[in-house]
Amino acid sequence: HVQLIESAGGLVQAGSSLRLSCEVSGGALSNYNMCWFRQAPGKDREFVAAFLRSGGRGMTYYADSVKGRLPISRDNARTRLDLQMKSLRSEDTGVYYCAASTRNYSSSYMSREEAYDLWGQGTQVTVSS
Repeated sequence: HVQLIESAGGLVQAGSSLRLSCEVSGGALSNYNMCWFRQAPGKDREFVAAFLRSGGRGMTYYADSVKGRLPISRDNARTRLDLQMKSLRSEDTGVYYCAASTRNYSSSYMSREEAYDLWGQGTQVTVSS
């Protein structure tokens, strides 16, 4: 039974950094295209960043709102997907979800929720200004 296990979020000040991690329990990270989504209070869930297998090379894609601030990466042992959140803003507040898919679609489609069939429970990140 494959599960996605997210690290704890937290309450941080604007301008600070926080790292979120996602582990694939019961499966190999390398078998999946991985993604982070987030949902701010009162808003729909939105795409943040994706790490796609791309034949083992690993390609990353970002929402325009987070480009340069929230890099996504896979650790060297390829057991964990990290979202390194930098220069956090109040608008980064929300519940962050890790998602995974064994299917391969275009990079634009991989930013959509329906491309993913495995989801973590979500972790709360609150940025105070």
